Amino acid sequence: MTWLTDLISAINGVVWGVPMLVLILGVGLYLTLGLGFMPLRKLGTGFRLLWQGREEKQGDQGDISAFNALMTSLSATIGTGNIAGVATAVALGGPGALFWMWCTALVGMATKYAEAVCAVKYRETDANGEFVGGPMYYIKNGLGPKWGWLATAFAFFGAVAGFGIGNGTQSNSVAHALESNFQIDPLLTGIVLMLAVGAVLMGGIKRIAVVAGKLVPLMALFYIAGGLVILALNFSAIPAALELVIVSAFTPVAAQGGFAGAAVWAAIRFGVARGVFSNEAGLGSAPIAHASAKTNNPVRQGLIAMLGTFIDTLIVCSITGLAIILTGVWDSGESGAALTTAAFGSAIPYGHLVVSLSLVIFAFTTILGWSVYCERCVQYLLGSWAVKPFRLLFTLAVPLGAVAKLDFIWLLADTLNAMMAIPNLIALVLLSPVVFRLTRAYFAKPETLAEVTSVKTPR
Repeated sequence: MTWLTDLISAINGVVWGVPMLVLILGVGLYLTLGLGFMPLRKLGTGFRLLWQGREEKQGDQGDISAFNALMTSLSATIGTGNIAGVATAVALGGPGALFWMWCTALVGMATKYAEAVCAVKYRETDANGEFVGGPMYYIKNGLGPKWGWLATAFAFFGAVAGFGIGNGTQSNSVAHALESNFQIDPLLTGIVLMLAVGAVLMGGIKRIAVVAGKLVPLMALFYIAGGLVILALNFSAIPAALELVIVSAFTPVAAQGGFAGAAVWAAIRFGVARGVFSNEAGLGSAPIAHASAKTNNPVRQGLIAMLGTFIDTLIVCSITGLAIILTGVWDSGESGAALTTAAFGSAIPYGHLVVSLSLVIFAFTTILGWSVYCERCVQYLLGSWAVKPFRLLFTLAVPLGAVAKLDFIWLLADTLNAMMAIPNLIALVLLSPVVFRLTRAYFAKPETLAEVTSVKTPR
């Protein structure tokens, strides 16, 4: 096992080096500038369209409502990354890591927008009449056959990555949180979680979307409410906490308490890596869900999709990070979900229960959301026949993650995230002229233009 950890660590050091961080932030900044800061300017429009997207419009094509498409996407993003991922970033990179998470979100909104626009524009219908899309399809249909190898690369990394980011890290974090708080055996947690996942998974994306549409808003509000109580109780200390975040983003943090100290590079690396892990902007995962939305307008769905990054990082992750800093536990030496649990537990009654319950539900919905992403990648590579065997394999992998070593699971997830992002970011840059053109056309006539997608038949 040591040799495997060393090998993945070496790969991780390469794929999360300076070039990768520049690529993620650079592509996001390029798209933000190319769109004229539209994602920030039209944030209100996105929320209006989201509310309207609860109901199907006449003539819209797709399998799930625009609202449930975002909820399915959020079910995959609002998970352990918001609770354990933020805590890990702060524990390893210091408070300044939170600043770099914000940076990934601000430019990531444009990235997520572009992903969804391309996903709807270039989606297909499969042999069962269901809409399928995502980076592998907008690479193939948007860039042409000569880029087929890039589409295959994304599908392969996406199919494998889901077992780390969308399965192993989720069940692992839940198992360790329940073990530390309630002394529940991790294997038992894994088995129960496996049964719950299997019951939903076998119903496909429509059942997953219905479950996500109900659970995600409820649990997000529950967790946010707990975090806001902590912020309210420490309201006078918020300016000092924000100052610490900003200063730590550009200056090294000395060792103190249980904190080992961190250089600026650590704050940047872990902030960006955990930010991307949490909001998934640039990974190419979310557009797989948005490709199934009932809409004929790529821009409309893109405006809804970009809200995922805003909600996930600028709201939920910020609340987690500030709660950890305000309660003073960030330098305790704890990490992961245990650090967030310590923050909530020290500030509000039954705070550890808030974190544990939120973590369980968030992880459960994340596993469901990522099952959709992996399934589509497997379907692209092997065909529709592989869908049911994949669902069974994905379900059986849940308890394995629950009993695995936490550090190794996070290392594997981080590495596979980067491997997914590279093909997707290349495609977004090459397809950016299409995104810019569709965006200009939509806002020239936002109410009358119906940019009908080119829905293709099965390959």
